[in-house]
Amino acid sequence: MSPTPQQRRAARHQLGTDPNTPAARRGRSGGRKKPITVEAIISTAFDIVEREGYEALTMRRVATALETGPSSLYAHVVNKEDLDELLIGRLCAQIDLPEPDPALWRQQITDVCTQLRDQYLRYPGISQAAFAAAPSHLDTLRVSEGMLAILLAGGIDPQVAAWAIDSLQLYVNAYSLEVSLANRRLSRSDDTWVVGRDELLRRFAALPDTFPLTRRYAAELTAGTVQDRFDFTIRLMIDGLPGARRDP
Repeated sequence: MSPTPQQRRAARHQLGTDPNTPAARRGRSGGRKKPITVEAIISTAFDIVEREGYEALTMRRVATALETGPSSLYAHVVNKEDLDELLIGRLCAQIDLPEPDPALWRQQITDVCTQLRDQYLRYPGISQAAFAAAPSHLDTLRVSEGMLAILLAGGIDPQVAAWAIDSLQLYVNAYSLEVSLANRRLSRSDDTWVVGRDELLRRFAALPDTFPLTRRYAAELTAGTVQDRFDFTIRLMIDGLPGARRDP
């Protein structure tokens, strides 16, 4: 008897994904098309997100792109949540994790967060798949393990380090989603919802007297690039960790 989708998922978590186990196609075209594999499902899902955004990703949409029915996908993927887990795991597999260095731990944890952000930004909105999801995919756990090792090397208490990882990943997810949404709006013909700095300064200057601080510090409130703000927030979070080793 063939393993159930749930058994396939459990096996992936223990041994890693086997992308080459085919599922038979159904219907008259079954013998004329390539078999469905986990790899084919993942690749097709990424293509959809890259072209249309994460909001367009559904099991039915993937099945249509593969010229099959949704039931053919379930031989490998339990449901949409399982597909999300596979996608985030695939992105996490691209993260290079350094050998933890007590003298370089701040730069190392910043670099891991930056890599994760860059992977998410390749596929508009895909960081939504990582929200409220307990890490269970081996590649996702590998990144958390690497981040924990770096923070422990920096002298961070294990409990503080555990919560710091959660906070850092949550910020990276939210940042990536915000940038993806802004870029999506800019790509539309109606870009009035994305306001440039010059326009924002003009609007702040026109505020009534009930907003004296916003008017006075408009330049500071609108300063910096998205990269500047990302670096600032990651540094702020890291420097605020109690018990951290100081830079030599």
